[in-house]
This record gives sequence, C-alpha cells and structure tokens, in this order.
Amino acid sequence: MQILWPYVDGEVGEFFYARYAHPVVAEAEAALGELDHGTAVLFPSGTGAATALALSLLQPGDTIALAAGAYFGTGRLFEALAKWGLAHVEFDQTGPPPGDVQLVWLEAPSNPFLTMPDLESALAHPAPVVVDTTVATPIAYRPLEQGADYTLHSATKYLGGHDDVLLGAVVCREAAAAEELRTFRGRTGISPAPEPAALLHRSLRTLEVRVQRQVSSAVDIAERLRGHPKVETVRYPGIGGLISFDVADGDAARRVETSTRLVVNATSLGSVTSLIEGRHRWEGDRVPAGLLRLSVGLEDPDAIWADLAQALDRA
Repeated sequence: MQILWPYVDGEVGEFFYARYAHPVVAEAEAALGELDHGTAVLFPSGTGAATALALSLLQPGDTIALAAGAYFGTGRLFEALAKWGLAHVEFDQTGPPPGDVQLVWLEAPSNPFLTMPDLESALAHPAPVVVDTTVATPIAYRPLEQGADYTLHSATKYLGGHDDVLLGAVVCREAAAAEELRTFRGRTGISPAPEPAALLHRSLRTLEVRVQRQVSSAVDIAERLRGHPKVETVRYPGIGGLISFDVADGDAARRVETSTRLVVNATSLGSVTSLIEGRHRWEGDRVPAGLLRLSVGLEDPDAIWADLAQALDRA
C-alpha cells in the first residue's frame, strides 16, 4: 500500500515525499533530539549515518582523525571512502588529535577497548568534532552540551535495545547543521523507513531504566571478572553496559563463548539479552586473540555471573 500526502490547495506540505520526511520518523527524531540535547536525523543504520555525515561534511583531499581502537566497522567504512579522495588517520583519543585534519571522530567509550576521549583537547581543534556515543547512550554522556558538533548512534544497539531495530542517528548541536544533513539524506536516499523509527520511539521510553540496570550489573560483573584466575585483563570505564576482557588465547576465548548457557554467543550489543563473542574473528590482530566482548543485559546479575564463571572454568 502506498501512502499519499496530497497537496493542499496546490501547495506542498511538510510530508510530501517519504524519502525526504515522514511523520513517524519526525516524531522519533524529536524524541531522540530532546534526549540528546540537539536535533536528531535518522538513517537506516549506524554505518549509514556515519557515511552520510562524512560525505556531507568533507570533500576529496580531506582527512578524518579517527579514535584508535574505535568500532572496526568505522575504519572499514573510511577505507571504502578512500577511492573518493577521503583519507583517515588513527590517533590515541585520550590525547589531542593531529593538527592537519578536517574532521575529528571520537568514540565514548571505544568499542571494544573502552577508552574515553579527551573531549576538551578535541574541542580545541578547529575541525568539527563527532562523538560516537553508541555505548554510553545519552543517559550517561551528552557531549553536545560540552561543545561537540555531532553525536552519532547505532540505534540498533542500546537505543533500540530489543534486537528488532536496524537504525542509525546523527544528533547535531546546531539546527542548521541538521537541516543540511536532512537535505543530503533526501538527495542521496540514505533514508530510514517508518517501521524501525516507530520501534525506536517505543524503546526510548524505557532507555533510562534499561541502561541503569545494565550499568549496575556491569559494575558488579566487571569486579567479579577482575577476581577470576582465568581472566588476564578487564576493561570497563564505569559507563555503559559493555565490558571486554582477555583470557589466555584464542582457544580459551572460543571455549568460553561456546560454553555459556544464559549469555548468548552472538555479535551485537545493547540488548535486553546478555551477549558475548570473541572479537578476534572479526578484527584480527587489531585485538588480542583472547579478547571477549560482553554486553550485559537485563538478566539477574548473579545468574549472568554464574554462567560466565562456569564457562571461564573451561578456558
């Protein structure tokens, strides 16, 4: 069924063509913008949002400074954009970005190394600053309030939170920047469908209580992991529900991820369900062979730990 919005007295209305704007999308954008203290623009995925933002802001010959250890898919995206004349360099986001770049791309916290950026140093740079806050969510961290130009979310993760949404978002500090991004979205067709936007709007209503529970459980589980003899390194910044930890090697990591019963062995994060996976299969030598990424869900924390402990005993 095609939805039609007729002209009114021959004049074009606000919702004249769904590729440019849709009332369900607009409603979800308004809710997310209010939460993140900016103006939100939705896209079909987090990577779609990153693609649109990079292409709309940059031109051939420009360089992006990307936080080292950030989500590996972002670096892969920028590699794909190299044929259009865009370059990127990685830098330690706990310090200042390099000088001669046209866009600074941070991640708070980074995935899967969970470092937090030195936002003050980044904001001293003349280039626009993007902060991917997929893991932190606006519940824990709102860099727009501190002067960042854009936040980026893979809304598939914590914002959607129920494994039923594929969606991304850019939230802009300036309304004019959001309008430019919407224009670019409409002209390129990187436009979201109304159904996932409606699911996102539903999920935002429970975001705060979900994140509070996930963080409370993550704090507890990170502390227990630090005390387990089979765990060599634990990374948890005290914000968000994502933990990464290292066991001895890749074989040990495989035994752990295939031995859990409550915690699901799957590649994603931010769900009501706890998820675990070895990241070396995707990222190669960029991460230690024994690195496991754990997304803490809403299950009872004692039950999560009991499952992890019996799996670690097999490592």
